[in-house]
Amino acid sequence: MAEQHQAQEQHEQTAEELHELKRIRREKLAELQAAGADPYQQVRFERDHHTNEIHEHFDELEGKTVRLAGRMMSKRIMGKASFSDLSDRYGRLQLYIKRDNVGDEVYKGYKKMDIGDIIGVEGEVFRTQKGEISVAVHELTLLSKNLAPLPEKWHGLKDTDMRYRQRYVDLIVNPEVRDTFEKRSAIVREIRNFMDSRGFMEVETPCLNTIPGGAAARPFITHHNALDIDMYMRIATELHLKRLIVGGFEQVYEIGRIFRNEGMDTKHNPEFTTIELYQAYTDYHGMMDITEDMVVHVCEKVLGTTKVTYQGMDLDFTKGWRRMTMAEAVKEYSGLDFMAMDEKQALEAVKAKGVEIENGKESWGDLLAQCYDEFVEEHLIQPTFIMDYPVEVSPLAKRKASDPRLTERFECFVAGRELCNAFSELNDPIDQRERFERQVALRAAGDDEANMMDDDFVNALEYGMPPTGGMGMGIDRLVMLLTDSASIRDVLLFPTMKPLTGD
Repeated sequence: MAEQHQAQEQHEQTAEELHELKRIRREKLAELQAAGADPYQQVRFERDHHTNEIHEHFDELEGKTVRLAGRMMSKRIMGKASFSDLSDRYGRLQLYIKRDNVGDEVYKGYKKMDIGDIIGVEGEVFRTQKGEISVAVHELTLLSKNLAPLPEKWHGLKDTDMRYRQRYVDLIVNPEVRDTFEKRSAIVREIRNFMDSRGFMEVETPCLNTIPGGAAARPFITHHNALDIDMYMRIATELHLKRLIVGGFEQVYEIGRIFRNEGMDTKHNPEFTTIELYQAYTDYHGMMDITEDMVVHVCEKVLGTTKVTYQGMDLDFTKGWRRMTMAEAVKEYSGLDFMAMDEKQALEAVKAKGVEIENGKESWGDLLAQCYDEFVEEHLIQPTFIMDYPVEVSPLAKRKASDPRLTERFECFVAGRELCNAFSELNDPIDQRERFERQVALRAAGDDEANMMDDDFVNALEYGMPPTGGMGMGIDRLVMLLTDSASIRDVLLFPTMKPLTGD
């Protein structure tokens, strides 16, 4: 109780101090405005260099005049000369501000500036006696006033929630966070470069749909006033992209936002980013090859290596990823040989293993899928393709000709979690309608993640879709793996958060 009281006192003291700091900064702003030097009236500052360029090309720039702009992150006043750190998008650089160089008035104004102020400087590049690359400032301009003091410490579990809510502050004070999002941007760029180099065409499909199809997920529902109908935010881009394959675009992909009205945890956010790609005249083996090639390309271009560490696990994305069927994986990790059992034998064996069987899911295929979830997934650390999923859990994948209980589907697993999902796409309109009907029955029985009937998609298939391979990958999850980020919120600039409420 005493500790709780002490923590409350510290919180109140901190809030009081913060209020006082804000009051002082507002007074400084008012003083500037009264003197006709309103920093918010500054509209442009021409700069010719960034901080990283000064460091990287010091030998060429030493003794030359440069113009820089950014945020002042420190201030050390030492009489007639002072030092500050300037931060821009690319890094930090020390500034040397001497009264004799900038003049009395500017130096007096600099002494009143606050950490967090945005400034523009012009000065000469040099190296201090201690060897630090710096700029000796001879012109200094306040470009924007900071009224909310930056936190001195922005680490630890206590601040995690606020870091996500106030990402703008997180990016200011934590360079490693900025680096994560720089890498995210590079990853997406290299995915596009790879796809374009393979002859794929990038397209855009609707986010609002009259039917939420292409995945087993609960949609967000909205209402279109003019049409007076409910509509759904897309839960996948699959069905529209396959319509384009029917129409003759033989290689298409889309990178875009997906929306699923489901729970939130370290791997799930209600809106997230995927890439889905479809290629005519190939199958799921072709999709394995292109998935592996794409990730290897991204690793090499963005990280310079195919070997990364994720949460203490050493991952190797070098080509040659393991490929095994779901039945093989279940046999390896549980001892259950589904390929040697019929449905009755499988049910008895699964019950003997103590697996809690989902209601209404006692078919051979459903049991295989449940055993996979129970015994296998967590063990798949290195990149592994799991192939040949049961038809019951793959309503959009083509059946295997050699075993109609299974489909030509794979998922790739890394670090014990799914990275992507792919099929030899089902192009039989009669089979597709029957599978939709099974999904509709599941939905009527209470499964609100089951697919709805999509008559227009079946109609599209009736015009003829060539043999096609398709793959969907969660870009956020790939970014997590390649930036060693524990939570999806660490790779989303503005993750979904529960609104703050007052006491």
